[in-house]
Amino acid sequence: MIFPKPKIVVIVGPTASGKSDLAVLMGRKFSGEVVSADSRQVYRGLNIGTGKITPDEMLGIPHHLLDVASAEDVFTVSDYKQLAQVAISEIIERNNLPIICGGTGFYIQALVDGIELPNVPPNERLRESLEPFSASALYEKLKELDSEFADIVDRNNPHRLIRAIEIATALGHVPKITSDPPYDACFVGISTDLYTLRERIHTRLLSRIESGMIDEVKMLHEGGLSFKRMDSLGLEYRYVARHLEGKLDLEEMLTQLENEIFQYAKRQFTWFKRDGRISWFEKDDSRGISEYAEKHLNKKPADAG
Repeated sequence: MIFPKPKIVVIVGPTASGKSDLAVLMGRKFSGEVVSADSRQVYRGLNIGTGKITPDEMLGIPHHLLDVASAEDVFTVSDYKQLAQVAISEIIERNNLPIICGGTGFYIQALVDGIELPNVPPNERLRESLEPFSASALYEKLKELDSEFADIVDRNNPHRLIRAIEIATALGHVPKITSDPPYDACFVGISTDLYTLRERIHTRLLSRIESGMIDEVKMLHEGGLSFKRMDSLGLEYRYVARHLEGKLDLEEMLTQLENEIFQYAKRQFTWFKRDGRISWFEKDDSRGISEYAEKHLNKKPADAG
């Protein structure tokens, strides 16, 4: 007997597009619980810089995969897939709807498409040989080994680049998607024009500065988190760390950081746009999004396309 795959909703889009607000709205409408798909919000203490949703903003909707790891440790896509699968199973057991929400494309692929993650052990000799290289040089190396994966990896994150090179060196490529996804997923993308997105990024960055993002990074460093580690924890922590080290003044930091966030958002857009399963909506089209999701959720297994 073949059992129907569990239904889930997946909300994607670039940074600053409004995914978190939409996930809460969908959770309230469909008795849902949110499973974060953000590679930095898994870390405790990384709150303002990652835009982590607050308890007040959750409006009573349970959120999962937030604050599940120490920022000093490396949290892998394998870790994410394992914990997210458990969270989804528990949400379904409560007869609630799992809502996957985030902008980390590889996390979403690994979970929703059932990527078989390789059991490639660490290659310490290779890691040591790659350690001195800049992120741009590592990116070019990965591009030679696996240009398809190089298009979606965070090209500014040396740790992820080295791990991808490690896997590609061992296997010849980074693993592809399996043909048997474990879930019946409804994909919703939040679209916006680049001008509006740039404005949102600018406004959000200033808001985070006013909310104490620099002080947050200071406290993390005083608590033992090295500036070197912050460099691999995403753009906000990388550039604020450089500011605190005296490498950038405040104006230089804000200008460079905003530009990098915008470039990252454009790469997210490019990557998600390749997935033909995603239906795109404007941020404020809550009615259209709800109707689309409801139609999918009400489909019988035999009718689902």
